[in-house]
Amino acid sequence: MTTDIGKLTRVELREVWKHEARGFSQWLQNNIEVLNGALDLKLVNVDREQHAGDFSIDLVAEDESGGTVVIENQRGKSDHDHLGKLITYATALNAKVAIWIVSQPRPEHVAAVTWLNEAGSVAFYMVKVGAVKIDKSPAAPLFTLIVGPSEEGEEVGHTKKEIAERYGIRKRWWIMLLKRAAAKTKLHAHISPTESSWLSAASGCPGMYYNYAVLKQACRIELAIDRGKGSDQENKHLFDQLAAHRKAIEIAFGAPLSWEQAEGM
Repeated sequence: MTTDIGKLTRVELREVWKHEARGFSQWLQNNIEVLNGALDLKLVNVDREQHAGDFSIDLVAEDESGGTVVIENQRGKSDHDHLGKLITYATALNAKVAIWIVSQPRPEHVAAVTWLNEAGSVAFYMVKVGAVKIDKSPAAPLFTLIVGPSEEGEEVGHTKKEIAERYGIRKRWWIMLLKRAAAKTKLHAHISPTESSWLSAASGCPGMYYNYAVLKQACRIELAIDRGKGSDQENKHLFDQLAAHRKAIEIAFGAPLSWEQAEGM
């Protein structure tokens, strides 16, 4: 027993929808369930050509919770212009979901949509649209999800935000520290605040410098001795000289200090 198997072929989108707005957008408005099936969404109340300021949005819909969904259609290679419009529409309408339907997604725009999902509160979808037919059958749309929101993406976004906040706190810490140091000495005059967890500054003595470190629950400063390669004996001599006056140094500092002699000294 043999079974006839048809041949699946791709169809140019312009052969199916000759005009993007009057053709594809209008068809999608009347057949939103096809997109719902591809994205596992429940979009309803689809309106076409709504305005956001001076711009006209291809489609605006609602999700099952009543949130606003904006849809931007593009029958070609993804470009910056349409991405910018999508972000503008989502912002203007305070949308919860933004969908970019494009026939040829560029890698850089796939990466941009991924970043938007990590960085913001709007759920961005990038969907590739094509058309296919079997033998002489009518053409049928083919939607393929390229990138969308995910739990993993949200976790990455939260982690990035925490890191950015941590870096901001560090920089503000260094700004305050260097400001206070400037009132006491000119040694740190040319040191710039950074987002790093450590900062190095000259002590005024060759081969001796300060290392500042700020940790999550504590901070510290250390005086490091390093006269360069092959100077272990000289480094040891300097350390011993300071250690000989340990009590006086700690009294001047106002608290006990940790004295650690590096290997090789």
